[in-house]
Amino acid sequence: MANIILFGPPGSGKGTQAKKLAEKFELMHISTGDMFRYELKNETPLGKRAKEYMNQGQLVPDELTIEMLKNKVKSNQDVKGIILDGFPRTVPQAEALDTLMNNLNMKLEGLIALRVEKEEIVKRLLERGKTSGRKDDQNEEVIRDRIQVYLDETQPVFEFYDNKSLAYTVNGMGNIDEIFERLSAVVEEL
Repeated sequence: MANIILFGPPGSGKGTQAKKLAEKFELMHISTGDMFRYELKNETPLGKRAKEYMNQGQLVPDELTIEMLKNKVKSNQDVKGIILDGFPRTVPQAEALDTLMNNLNMKLEGLIALRVEKEEIVKRLLERGKTSGRKDDQNEEVIRDRIQVYLDETQPVFEFYDNKSLAYTVNGMGNIDEIFERLSAVVEEL
């Protein structure tokens, strides 16, 4: 079983590449955004609790996110592994993920970080903003703020796993297929 975190700044291609890797290696792609949308749309007990926080303008607590992740993994026991996209975003989330995986007798094989130059990220997100309809992809200042938040709050997750010798870096520059080949080579080595 291969359990992987695909990591990188907004616009690095995590979602696109996670889907391709999941298909190639028969992994379950878990996007926290998709997971939240499912729970909210289906008005599950966890979705209702999350909505209460969101309606008050608060972040959904890590414990609730972990509970959703636990349910998702437990209801898909027949997969060859998982690829997490968009989680963990903070060191406390990484610690909670480690605890969850230990409790489920699972092991994380690695975190693979896509390394993309800042100006390329800005260019990619502005381009995506033309078709995505996402307001946060249409404003360069907002994009640069999102990159800074990633560097300040999310980048430490890489060091957390690097200290455990579980962090790998892949060049995220180039076309989708070139990046996919580099990522596939790392996954095959895990």
